[in-house]
Amino acid sequence: MRAKILFILLLSVAAGRMTCAAEPSDSTKTETSRKNIISRIIEYFSESNRSYPTKKFDFSIIGGPHYSSDSKFGIGILGAGLYRSSANDTLTPVSQVSIYTDLTTAAHFKVGICGTHIFPGDAKRLTYDVSLSSISTRFWGIGYDECRDDNNDSKYKYLNAQVRANYRMRLGRHIYIGPLAAIDYIKGGNFEKPWLWHGEATHTFNLGVGALVEYDSRDNLNNAFHGTYLRLEQHFSPRFLGNKYAYSSTSFHASHYSPLWKGAILATTADCRFTYGNTPWGLLSTFGGSSSMRGYFEGRFRDKSVITACAELRQHVLGRSGVAIWGGAGTVFSRFSQINSRRILPNYGLGYRWEFKQRVNVRLDLGFGRGTTGFIFSINEAF
Repeated sequence: MRAKILFILLLSVAAGRMTCAAEPSDSTKTETSRKNIISRIIEYFSESNRSYPTKKFDFSIIGGPHYSSDSKFGIGILGAGLYRSSANDTLTPVSQVSIYTDLTTAAHFKVGICGTHIFPGDAKRLTYDVSLSSISTRFWGIGYDECRDDNNDSKYKYLNAQVRANYRMRLGRHIYIGPLAAIDYIKGGNFEKPWLWHGEATHTFNLGVGALVEYDSRDNLNNAFHGTYLRLEQHFSPRFLGNKYAYSSTSFHASHYSPLWKGAILATTADCRFTYGNTPWGLLSTFGGSSSMRGYFEGRFRDKSVITACAELRQHVLGRSGVAIWGGAGTVFSRFSQINSRRILPNYGLGYRWEFKQRVNVRLDLGFGRGTTGFIFSINEAF
């Protein structure tokens, strides 16, 4: 299994705004410039979480080199922006946008943008996620038994372009409803063990529409201290929209946040996704990666349906630093009759949090599962 190690070097665009001091010798100029660069970097990150009420768009960047046993050496950049749709409305939640890009020596490339735009008075919300990735990755098959078999571990190349968007209108206090749309282009190639795909098409284009209902009483979208978030989605990808693989899915998410003692938050979550019909292999339900069942290889376990649950204790420690510990479990299945104790996979871990911007954390998590360990560097909480 994957063991992912990230070495983070903080970078800053602030150094580019540096102005030189006056004239003495070239050596003095060089030393002054060097000090200015260092001081600019320190100043940039020391002030990145400050609030600027008069600033229309507060955007900061963090990134640098990293290494993992799967993607090898790479350069990654994460950016976070906070803004209000109405400068005079301080009661409406803050809108946020994140950009990310990553390029590695193992031909991993990913770039994307995601965020939530809150309209004035929080009367409407628009959430979006657009990404493009091209990676050399691994595949174990479809279904718990195939995915659990280490002998099925095989390599292939994966190209994925996706667009996700949903638009919600507020019906009452904390309740939102609206349409959603999804576009996916998935292409696989260079299969080391092609029989694990069971004869499915190597590439698919899928267009889906649907609707969602949402209850949201959280005090913050990125890093809630209290409140409840419930979301029910129904997705349809029918054949008359041009889909070769026609299927539908139902997803449900629930999370709750409770203060315990000074600086401590107990965050709990449960997720399930059920698909029906002819679900293409690239759109099956999976877990793993930076948000769900951290520590498992993203996409190792895949099937028509998935259920996961997690409880996480988040503790502020000092200044902008905090820690977290979590425990959870999950499983994949095609029929409910397949769920049993043998198929339920454990998940637990611990992490470090650093407040990059107000209520926007950079996190470094060390996750463990059944026969697996993984390091994760990401922005925003897992849920």
